[in-house]
Amino acid sequence: MTLNNLVGISLEQIDVNDETIKRLITAAERNIADSKITAMSTENRFDTAYKAIMQIANAALQANGYRTLTSKPGHHHTMIQLLSKTLQLDNNTVVLLDVMRKQRNVADYSGDLIPESTMKDCISQAEKLLEYFHVWLAKQPGWC
Repeated sequence: MTLNNLVGISLEQIDVNDETIKRLITAAERNIADSKITAMSTENRFDTAYKAIMQIANAALQANGYRTLTSKPGHHHTMIQLLSKTLQLDNNTVVLLDVMRKQRNVADYSGDLIPESTMKDCISQAEKLLEYFHVWLAKQPGWC
């Protein structure tokens, strides 16, 4: 399956906008930094790191000329699953990021607590994804 096959189902094609991608990555960097503020609760630190993961996944999708149809449910799931297409991320990492998504949903909708180890894993995954994005982007023609 290609990204183009999902147009109209869960994606729409867009013009690549360098400024939007830069803003998303800057926001992700800011959220990663914020997730390390130890005065915040474990749940908020986790949520902030997860938000950075979604911003990076969104930037990757948009750098490929697509965005999710937010009018349809599951856009977080779609962005994470498509990291294997947008950044050529390995399947094990995609599965791990999807576990983070599920954990976030459980915490948001049931009030469950996030273990400190899970929060730290989420921050680490956000940092790794950001680094991976920068390496991927540097290899793309026309990007600095």
